[in-house]
Amino acid sequence: MGKQREILERLARTFQLRHILLRQALAECLGTLILVMFGCGAVAQLVLSGGSHGMFLTVNFAFGFAATLGILVSGQVSGGHLNPTVTFALCLLGREPWKKFPVFFFFQTLGAFLGSAIIFGMYFDALWEYGQGALLVVGKNATAGIFATYPSKHLTLVNGFFDQMIGTAALIVCILAIIDPYNNPIPRGLEAFTVGFVVLVIGLSMGFNSGYAVNPARDLGPRIFTALAGWGSEVFTAKAYWFFVPISAPFLGAIVGVLVYQLMVGYHVEGEAQQKEKKEEEEERLKLSSVMTKEDA
Repeated sequence: MGKQREILERLARTFQLRHILLRQALAECLGTLILVMFGCGAVAQLVLSGGSHGMFLTVNFAFGFAATLGILVSGQVSGGHLNPTVTFALCLLGREPWKKFPVFFFFQTLGAFLGSAIIFGMYFDALWEYGQGALLVVGKNATAGIFATYPSKHLTLVNGFFDQMIGTAALIVCILAIIDPYNNPIPRGLEAFTVGFVVLVIGLSMGFNSGYAVNPARDLGPRIFTALAGWGSEVFTAKAYWFFVPISAPFLGAIVGVLVYQLMVGYHVEGEAQQKEKKEEEEERLKLSSVMTKEDA
């Protein structure tokens, strides 16, 4: 036991990263991998089984619980953003330095890429059987939608842009409320479960149009993977270059979400808390002054 512990401690010292930002980025990568692996795995079961092993509800639950698990895995190290729009919103508010944004975005996208690669390997035979020997982006036996999001037949680019913007704004508003220390703070340790519940609710109410990506990394990583794995460049050109929508619209949604929350809730509860703190400090100062005056007398 002593020798084993010594070897494990030596390994820990060897592989422990000293660079804090890189350590946080790797945590984001793993957390996003878990999100995509479990979420897209549920989609794969639904599609490839022809509906016998899943339904729309199970996919939403899978993504909700996957978000919870991803945050639990990475939260202590990086905060468990798992979504570049969350990092972007926190940078806008000055709660995170801007240098984190491009690094987190890259590693979150890498995690999503790796998560989709795992699902591709797991369901490799089923994918080829379902596509009848082809990997299709559109059509009756299309499988690209297992990994990245594509719009429903009725959806236009403009409506899809609005869909992604509103979905992301709703996500950001709820997350800001959850992490706001001045607004009924969530008990420590339950934040991950609450965020997962938010993801579940968004899926149940806003998933019909295009699968509620509301996360550029979750969509871009798997899309790049499918382009390299055999689906080809059509994953970027299909549906009138739809790929641009779930990558760009969520960032506008993040800005809207930050503005809505801060203007309607955030600034007010924070201001009240600051006024209360100042009042308590003033009362404490008066008490000390009164005590000192009595002592002098």
